[in-house]
Amino acid sequence: MPLRAEYPEEGELIIGTVTSIRNFGAFVTLDEYNNREAFIHLSEVATGWVKYIRDHIREGQKIVARVLRIDPAKNQIDLSLKRINDHQRREKTQAWKNELRAMRLIEQVATALKVKADQVVDDYGPALVERYGSLFQAFEVASADPKRFQKENEKAPWSTAFLKVAADNIVPPHVTILGTLEMTDGSPGGVEHVRAALLAAEKVDPESVEVQYVGAPRYRIRVAASQYKAAEETLKKATDAAIKSIQAAGGEGTFTRA
Repeated sequence: MPLRAEYPEEGELIIGTVTSIRNFGAFVTLDEYNNREAFIHLSEVATGWVKYIRDHIREGQKIVARVLRIDPAKNQIDLSLKRINDHQRREKTQAWKNELRAMRLIEQVATALKVKADQVVDDYGPALVERYGSLFQAFEVASADPKRFQKENEKAPWSTAFLKVAADNIVPPHVTILGTLEMTDGSPGGVEHVRAALLAAEKVDPESVEVQYVGAPRYRIRVAASQYKAAEETLKKATDAAIKSIQAAGGEGTFTRA
């Protein structure tokens, strides 16, 4: 895969393909590093005693492994299958799938620019990875916040093509966070004061903030956004607006994060 160093780093999680199995271990090619060969010793295949290695892995299998040792002088890379938990395995697999998808999208950008995909990756890839973390995340940002992407890359001749491909192919990431507002006001106009406070919360961002009745004095507030940080910031602004409004009217308000 492009945008990779010649060798992985010790401790890194890699995607590999099992090519050969022996009684003492398995040989693997590293999909992200030009199919460079690596080795998994029998003792690193699984926790506990491994009687039959083929009970755990097979030829042709895609695996996620951790890099234990690297010796460039001997062209030797040692891996471990057992030093990874399920969460790390799922995250790495998803990141790999995202990278493959990003490369297919890069081909579309290249077609629009009438150049080769490798040229797009070589010329613009490193800067995108440095700014957004990965090529796929660059496409996500371009889809979710095109104005921001355009501003950050306004001098790039490829940005228009990149934005169009992102808009056509990427559904913006979506997160939803919840909390509970407790609003009380015992004055004669208390009901209207509570209503005004809840409306103040929704007015912060009518498209992403929703307040639902749970049971007086509790109201659920829901915020949806493309990014977790943005959702948290909007939630804080909305709850602050509601509490400030009810307090100004002589009532009380508190917020509890779900």
